Amino acid sequence: MLELRGLTAGYGQFTALWDVGLRVAAGETVAIVGPNGAGKTTVMRVISGVLRPHAGDLIFDGESLAGRPAHEIVARGIAHVPEGRRIFPDLTVAENLRMGAFLPPARRAFAQSLERVQALFPILAERRRQRAGSLSGGEQQMLAIGRALMSRPRLILLDEPSLGLAPVMVLRLFDLIRRVRREGYTILIVEQNVRQVLRLADRAYLLEAGRLKMEGRSDELSEQEFVRKAYLGL
Repeated sequence: MLELRGLTAGYGQFTALWDVGLRVAAGETVAIVGPNGAGKTTVMRVISGVLRPHAGDLIFDGESLAGRPAHEIVARGIAHVPEGRRIFPDLTVAENLRMGAFLPPARRAFAQSLERVQALFPILAERRRQRAGSLSGGEQQMLAIGRALMSRPRLILLDEPSLGLAPVMVLRLFDLIRRVRREGYTILIVEQNVRQVLRLADRAYLLEAGRLKMEGRSDELSEQEFVRKAYLGL
């Protein structure tokens, strides 16, 4: 479904990614892990069209999307849940969800999408008239994911979904992401909680200093001595 080929990207004169290649097949959950500053969020920004790559290509369903504007990439079926959630705090929960369905195809299927999202996250139905900024951190993350699902995506990008959440909420959030996965969505997730995300994902890529250091099935990666010592604390 998605393939990055020799992707190099950065900010101004600073290069954050060097010749990165990865793939995500339909129905997979794939993780990108690594330390702070490794370039994980940059990968997501390039895929979603927020950042133009310096070199390389981004292929989605056989079509090159490298350098396309963000609204075109959303229209192709890629939804990005950014780091820090980026909900609209002064709008209600219902209004935030409606914002996720701004493209014409999504607007036509609004009622069906809303029913599906509220079935996945019942708390959003309970809080639908509440201002989004008054939600707890975990509820805001559910809203951010729900808003992305309202665009009826084929691929969901989750950037650090557990960031800033209490440990008990982190466990709950990963259970909710598993529910989203069981609905048939394809997921690419960036996450510093390596232990939890390797339990969730089918495959994983380890990114360090902008370069891919390791890749493989999640269960195999979690058994690598380097990963166990550096990222799992074992």
